[in-house]
This record gives sequence, structure tokens and C-alpha cells, in this order.
Amino acid sequence: MNLGHNETDTGQRRGLSRGDQAYSYIVEGIQSGRLAPGTRLRETELAELTGLSRTPIREALSRLQLEGLLTMDATRGLIVTELDHSMASELYAMREVLEGTAARLAARHASDVEIDFLREINVRDAQLTTAEALAANNRLFHETLYRCAHNRYLVKTLNTLQESMMLLGRTTLAAPGRAETSRAEHAAIVEALARRDPDAAEQAARAHIIAAYRIRLEQLFQTHTEPAAPAESALTDGISIPN
Repeated sequence: MNLGHNETDTGQRRGLSRGDQAYSYIVEGIQSGRLAPGTRLRETELAELTGLSRTPIREALSRLQLEGLLTMDATRGLIVTELDHSMASELYAMREVLEGTAARLAARHASDVEIDFLREINVRDAQLTTAEALAANNRLFHETLYRCAHNRYLVKTLNTLQESMMLLGRTTLAAPGRAETSRAEHAAIVEALARRDPDAAEQAARAHIIAAYRIRLEQLFQTHTEPAAPAESALTDGISIPN
């Protein structure tokens, strides 16, 4: 299991506890799609692959299970949680409501500097060429929008929701033409914020989530019609976690 480890990554994580290191790398594996929904996670195998003892691995797995990212399956054991169409629909319904609220609040409370930063993030998007880079920039845009609302409870709820979104698999930005339309939708949100128009900002944010949901449904239907890949194949490449 290759989780994209590099020297910069190592430097950033040296201050983390062993449990936080294990947690961070497993989360990134889920986020990147290398640990797909349904993948079985064995404590002993993860400890061997990461070079960490079983105690921090157990700590990370327990934490992820409590957060809903891992599930104990009766036949397969501990797996990356699988979401069905109904659960995906519920996630996007909540995103539409909460991100619409975040945009409405941001139109009232965001500073000019924060709005300019959102615009810069969106402009940067046009220079990116890989789905991974686009997804990372997209997360930055949305996380910044949440902070622009200046409501800590809303931010906490949206961040928790984003963790569950990782279970849906590959980014919708990989779909043909989606990166360009998403960029235009982001621009509409930013311009509504700049005009200090709460109604337009909320409407633009909701429209953006609805458009993403349509693409997500297409991906889910494709996944269910394609031959299933071996669920445990992600555990064969090796993890590198700093000591």
C-alpha cells in the first residue's frame, strides 16, 4: 500500500505521536482512493508494513472506527466503510444545506482578504493537470469557504462531513469537463461573496453541490456495473511511515 510518502511528508510528521502518524496515513490512503471502500485492514499486517508497533495501529483503527470511516463486517473483519446510494444521497443533501449556509454567512462576514484568497485558489485551479492536484485545490477552496463563514460549529460539522465524503472514492473532478464547470461554479460563489449577496451566495453554493452530486451518481452506477477488484489488493504495496 503506497500512500505517497516523501521526505517533506516525513518532516511534517515527526512531531506527531505514533498513533497520529498511523491515523494520518490511513486517512490519506482512504482520501486518495488507495484504500478503497471494502478494503480489509489487518492490525498485524499494517504494523509490519508501517514499521510501527501494534499499539499505535490499534489506536488509529479504533479512532477511525468511531468516526465511521472503518466498519467491522461480520464476514470480512475490519474494512474501509462502504457507502450505498442512499448514504451518498444523504451526504450530499447535508452538504447542500450546510455549504449553502456557509456561503450565506461568508457573504456577510468574510473579509475582503479572505474573498480575494478564495478567488486566487480558484484561479490556480486552471493551472493544475492531475485529478489529485485538482482534488487537493478543491478541498482548500471549500475549507477556506467554511472558515469564511466565521462560525466554529458550522466549520466543525462540515469538516466531519468531509471525512465521510472520502468514502465515496475517486474525485468527481476526474470526470470529463467537470474541472472546468466546477471552476465556473466556484467563481459564481466568489463573485456573490464579493457583492455581499447572501441569497446569491447560498444559491450558487447549493447549485455547485447539486452538480457534483449528479456526477457522483454516474460514478457510483459505473462502479456497480464494473467487475469488482480484489478487496485486499491495496495492502500489497507497502506503507512508509517515518520513525
